[in-house]
Amino acid sequence: MEKIFDVAVKVGTYEKDGETKGRYENVGAVMEGENGKFILLKRTFNPAGVPNEDNRDKVILSLFKPKEKEKPKEEDDW
Repeated sequence: MEKIFDVAVKVGTYEKDGETKGRYENVGAVMEGENGKFILLKRTFNPAGVPNEDNRDKVILSLFKPKEKEKPKEEDDW
């Protein structure tokens, strides 16, 4: 199995360098296996708890490419 995307939901905003940015929480992953793609969601994820300032009846889940895992430092890199 291979992770294709992280699944995240916007839970708020914050300011950085005078710019408003979104705060996201990872709630799952899109995976690909021998039978195709599928979604894994955290059992604790409750869409009713996502902020809903616009009174919408849907929740937007965003897909992000997984971040590269840091490779362990080689002894020569110290």
